[in-house]
Amino acid sequence: MKVTGTGGVSQASGARPARGGGGEGFRVAAPQGASGPSQVSSVAGAGPVMGVEALIALQEVGSPLERRRRSVARAGRILDVLEGLKVALLGGDLGPGDLDRLRRAVREERAATEDPRLEGLLDEIESRAMVELAKLEMAGRAA
Repeated sequence: MKVTGTGGVSQASGARPARGGGGEGFRVAAPQGASGPSQVSSVAGAGPVMGVEALIALQEVGSPLERRRRSVARAGRILDVLEGLKVALLGGDLGPGDLDRLRRAVREERAATEDPRLEGLLDEIESRAMVELAKLEMAGRAA
């Protein structure tokens, strides 16, 4: 059979006689006995296409819309923690766990957005959180 492009398969004109007098033509190798385990060559294990670090990095890149959504969600968490601190201060039951929550919220990595107004707002929220954290830590040291 002869494959001719994408059109399909056609029948070939048949086998051709060997050229020349004593030339070696195509020959099927004679089957050898079944090879045992000792005759099998070693095969290297297939490695992963990407490492785990590369997959994590790909997940973290995200689209601009995804980075914006994560930044806004982070800012919302910081504002929620600040609101909780205000309620705890007014109620007189501020504990070390409240400060830890604020520290974790501020230290959480911030995804960069392409919106300068949003970046400015996020900077203001972070600054306010850092000021409140510093005031509460100073008050805790003085007490």
